[in-house]
Amino acid sequence: MIAPMKLKIPFLLMLLAVAGLFSGCSEPLTPTPVTYSQLLTGTDKKAWRLTTIQVVDEGQASQTINIQSLYDPCIADDQYVFYANEEKRFEATEGATKCSAQDPDVFLTDSWALINAKATLEFVLPLLTDQKLPFTIKNLTDKVMTLEFYFQDIDASYRFTFNAVTTR
Repeated sequence: MIAPMKLKIPFLLMLLAVAGLFSGCSEPLTPTPVTYSQLLTGTDKKAWRLTTIQVVDEGQASQTINIQSLYDPCIADDQYVFYANEEKRFEATEGATKCSAQDPDVFLTDSWALINAKATLEFVLPLLTDQKLPFTIKNLTDKVMTLEFYFQDIDASYRFTFNAVTTR
């Protein structure tokens, strides 16, 4: 009985030493959370396409309206590109279908702003206006973004859903 025990002790010591080598060399993993900005822009830029609109009146949401059925295809495939640069450049582009052959590919260049404290994204949505508007971020993932614009004078809002088209 003594002989098998003597064989086990060196084996256990060697096993502990090897385990110590592996545990002593590892660096602690520190997860880096993805921010709203990164979800919005990717690492370089990200294009979004407006897919649906809902009208919310006094807390009651209308049926979801598909942009493809509401607008001409040349407007429905427009893309909204958010850049991850210091200028926070924003572009509205024609998409695959132009309304007129002489239309430029990029028909609006501006900037965007993100206010994390209020989960607000400010940018120009050409379907509504040529001015920056504050949109409340209702949902933002790497593939889907839902924004809501609240009217100031009445208890109503527009809810917009965008799908990510391209990311770089």
